[in-house]
Amino acid sequence: MPDPRFLHRLSVLPAADWDALHDGRNPFVSHAFLAGLEAHGCLRAEWGWRPRHFTLWEGSRLVAAVPGYLKDNSHGEFVFDHAWAHAYARHGLEYFPKWLGAVPYSPVTGPRLLAADDATRAQLVQALRSEVARMGWSSAHVNFHVATDDTAFGNDWLLREDIQFQWHNPGHWQDFEGFLAAMDHKRRKNIRQERAKLARTGVTYRIVHGDEASEADLQAMHGFYLQTFSEYGNSPALTLPFLRHLAGTMPRQLVIFLAMLDDEPVAGALCLRGGDTLYGRYWGGATLPGLHFETCYYQGIDYCLREGLARFEPGAQGEHKLARGFLPHTVRSRHWIAEPDFAGALAGWCEQEREEVARYAEVLAGHSPFKAPDAA
Repeated sequence: MPDPRFLHRLSVLPAADWDALHDGRNPFVSHAFLAGLEAHGCLRAEWGWRPRHFTLWEGSRLVAAVPGYLKDNSHGEFVFDHAWAHAYARHGLEYFPKWLGAVPYSPVTGPRLLAADDATRAQLVQALRSEVARMGWSSAHVNFHVATDDTAFGNDWLLREDIQFQWHNPGHWQDFEGFLAAMDHKRRKNIRQERAKLARTGVTYRIVHGDEASEADLQAMHGFYLQTFSEYGNSPALTLPFLRHLAGTMPRQLVIFLAMLDDEPVAGALCLRGGDTLYGRYWGGATLPGLHFETCYYQGIDYCLREGLARFEPGAQGEHKLARGFLPHTVRSRHWIAEPDFAGALAGWCEQEREEVARYAEVLAGHSPFKAPDAA
């Protein structure tokens, strides 16, 4: 059995050793992204994020890992377990600290069990559960894992599901007009009107990758990000040095969409590009009609069509995305609860939640903006 170990910071590992555990198609599990969060002030203990990456070793060789954090609250996770914490408190038990396997602030599905094969992934999960129990923590959670990780989790890991809206190219859309042609008349007309209304204001777009972004571009995008968080009364976590870090270490994976008016940026959307997917992360800017939809959705779809990307995941929540071509897709998380009585009670709760999510997905499917196959 390989030796388990929690790492308090990722910088103690060479990037090549960590990145050898995954195929490089998901930018959020890369050493550059995760270590950058730690190095550039995006993770703070007072915000509830303490790095505790779980690793397995054979001698001096790293053989498996899960990016992970010791959490004193549930902020920034996007899988909501506040009711669980309250139930623990009512029974005089401590829910925090808990251990979380996830990417901070990023409700993005991707590999979480970083290992070469199914057997090692199962070994990784078993060792993780044992170590969390040994440390006396209440629970272990693995958020937004890929479906292929499922087989590694035993029956004692509760399954939760939720819905995100994603754009998938079936393979035959070559350009934006081809995408629109697949929609029903009402939605196609609405999108054209939204885009035309914004175009009449004189707004144009610059799309820059990390190696093309100037310091002014990065400052503008970070300013838009700060503006959005201020408007919603939230604390911004990402720092300008972190954006500079992404531009330098992930030069073609960082993609920024800048809306320009009179040669000045008035809005922006920050995205990351994976193997076949564009991931929309943050946006901010002015309040021109249609600016949000164009910056966050239509420019991204256009980019995917030009670049041959199969998917665009613009972030969590938002039923308004459905009418703009983003269909419901199931996302998942796994949860191991140390207290047996709570684990038993939560199993039924999770089953009921999954049934509700399935019904919700069925309702959403009835409101697809695309023409039925026999009408296409």
